Amino acid sequence: MQKITTFLWYDTQAEEAAQFYTSLFEDSRIVDVQRSGEAGPGAPGTALVVEFELAGQRYLALNGGPAHSFTEAISLSVDCGSQEEVDTLWQRLTADGGEEGPCGWLKDRFGLSWQIVPRRLPELLADPDQQAAQRVMAAMLGMKKIVVKELEAAAAG
Repeated sequence: MQKITTFLWYDTQAEEAAQFYTSLFEDSRIVDVQRSGEAGPGAPGTALVVEFELAGQRYLALNGGPAHSFTEAISLSVDCGSQEEVDTLWQRLTADGGEEGPCGWLKDRFGLSWQIVPRRLPELLADPDQQAAQRVMAAMLGMKKIVVKELEAAAAG
């Protein structure tokens, strides 16, 4: 087990969220589901804690009730190797009640924030030509989903 694991609090959708997330990424799986017994805290047989892996990274999801909800103060950032990967994840994560946000950020239908980042973005922002890098930054700040072709056009001037 990894030393530090991200622990996510859901109202009642931990198992559904884990199943959804593991469908999005290769090398992902549900590891274990701890279910409530007669003593609770939920109805017997309902998921209490779901342990899962996304691209080999371990997470825990808790059905903790409505006391806490997600904010943008924490997000999962995904390094995307292609525009196609950006487009696919963006579409799937914003479907069924998800929300687009600025600069490659979105919220999925469970309220969890994600950053869907094409690998090319930090490369363009690190351009030694500071004017090109600033044009890329300005272009990115005007986007919701990041579009690499538009960033490259901005870099070229």
